[in-house]
Amino acid sequence: MVAIAGFTREQILRAVRDMYHAVATTPSRQFHFPTGRDACVFVGYPQEWLDRLPPAAVESFAGVGFPFRAGIIQRGDRVLDVGAGSGTDALIAAHLVGPEGQVFAIDMTPAMLRKLKRNIAAAGVTNVHVIEGNAVAVPLADASVDVVTSNGVLNLVPEKPKAFAELLRVLRPGGRAQIADIVVSRPAGEAARSDPKLWAECVVGAAIEDDYLDLIRAAGFDDVSVLRRFDYFSASASPDTRRFAGVLGARAAEITMRRPETKRSAIMPRLRRLSPLALGRRMAQYGLLGSMAAGASIVACYGVLAVMGVLGLLGTAVKLDPSLWVGVIVAFLALALLGLALNALAHRRFVPLLVGAGGTLLVCYALLGSYDWRLEATGFASLLGAVLWDRRIYRAAVGC
Repeated sequence: MVAIAGFTREQILRAVRDMYHAVATTPSRQFHFPTGRDACVFVGYPQEWLDRLPPAAVESFAGVGFPFRAGIIQRGDRVLDVGAGSGTDALIAAHLVGPEGQVFAIDMTPAMLRKLKRNIAAAGVTNVHVIEGNAVAVPLADASVDVVTSNGVLNLVPEKPKAFAELLRVLRPGGRAQIADIVVSRPAGEAARSDPKLWAECVVGAAIEDDYLDLIRAAGFDDVSVLRRFDYFSASASPDTRRFAGVLGARAAEITMRRPETKRSAIMPRLRRLSPLALGRRMAQYGLLGSMAAGASIVACYGVLAVMGVLGLLGTAVKLDPSLWVGVIVAFLALALLGLALNALAHRRFVPLLVGAGGTLLVCYALLGSYDWRLEATGFASLLGAVLWDRRIYRAAVGC
């Protein structure tokens, strides 16, 4: 049993099934995400491709992108469609592979599976095989398919590492995958992540893009490439969904990857996450860059002075380069302002940024102009208050 923010994996999956049961049985209903033929056209499907499909397959489309942009499916291929839904992508793949190829369409929602079978019969294709299952337990043999395709599914899966491991397992060495999915620039807060309904609406289960790509590489894939990113939620009929997606920086990404011929080490993806640039980007994504950099600037100033004082009492003389010391403090102050600015772009509240900028100017004046410890202390206090205020606003915004 996997618990996520107080809810079990089964509760999350039940909410997903309920949502996509509605998409299957009442396709004309307005959802918080785009659906149907209009959604297909919006994300990039050619009209002539859609014209070849049964209308019932297209009316319940709930994908988030156009994974076929990768152009990797060849005639005669064996293709796995993970989260096939009503069959839009599975039937397109069936046309691409031709009668000598095969498509395995897997889904976990009974209503979608029933509709998928009807649509396969209506399309008159004989090379699509319907399978009940999910992304973390694909009932196919190892190395049994040439291509995996998935559209708007993995963001709904709580156990993403396990899902990517399954995709790698069923792909033959040298096989490729094409995925369209939702990624974010910053994570949702615990309040949002504890709502199974919000998981089903595609936003809160999405991973930060860098993390998502790292999960793919850590599973063993290489040649990971993002073909397109776009604002998928701009087509949502819900103002609340558009607002929340904007706060999180949610967007659709179309990604392709390859299973290498030989097994690769997972060490490099892990080391890449520990680089200074990656760590800084990670702090910014979690809204922590401003507070961490502000704290570092205070430590660089008063911590260094305290250490030098203690060493002096111990009779150890240490020479400090004033220019280097001040330069480090100013660099951390600049990072703190950058963090405040990035957070302000997310929650649209700019007063903490202005307060932080005022505090930074006071510190810089005290250090670079006419030194006054009172100005310096006031500046640091203002900056610290600004980042704490900003953090509170940020947490409220992304937590809903």
